[in-house]
Amino acid sequence: MRKIGLISDTHGFLDPDIKKFIENSDEILHAGDIGSIEVAEYLQSLKPLKAVYGNIDGTEIRLMFPRVQYFSVENVKIFMVHIGGYPGHYERNVKEMLRDGHAQIFIAGHSHILKVIHDKELDLLHLNPGAAGKSGFHELQTAMRFEIDGAEIKNLEIYEKPRH
Repeated sequence: MRKIGLISDTHGFLDPDIKKFIENSDEILHAGDIGSIEVAEYLQSLKPLKAVYGNIDGTEIRLMFPRVQYFSVENVKIFMVHIGGYPGHYERNVKEMLRDGHAQIFIAGHSHILKVIHDKELDLLHLNPGAAGKSGFHELQTAMRFEIDGAEIKNLEIYEKPRH
């Protein structure tokens, strides 16, 4: 069993309460718009980090992380990209990549809106952790954590607090 912490859109700021929320994870996933090398390095010092770069990330972050990540945690295939849309409104080519890779979880960021949606057509779980940082239009800072046990995705928890 693996405990996963999931964040996105930190934009160079990692809230101390969100740090506490994800620090007991076995692995951290960041769905882009990291915003600074310092945030990336801090997360890497905490736990193993898988991340993708986002549209605001500069060259240093883009050299550290790919645009798209395909990987498995236990027996669950995960596809992660910063700008990917959501079920019924996928960005161009994302639906084909999901179908081709047989992903069971699709993670995207960018919208600053936390979403948990089951895509019945592709039989996958879409997760968007919203925005963990302070920059943007969102009113709440959000994050997620969940567990993967073999092929089972369970115990999804959501963190939210008003943005300061």
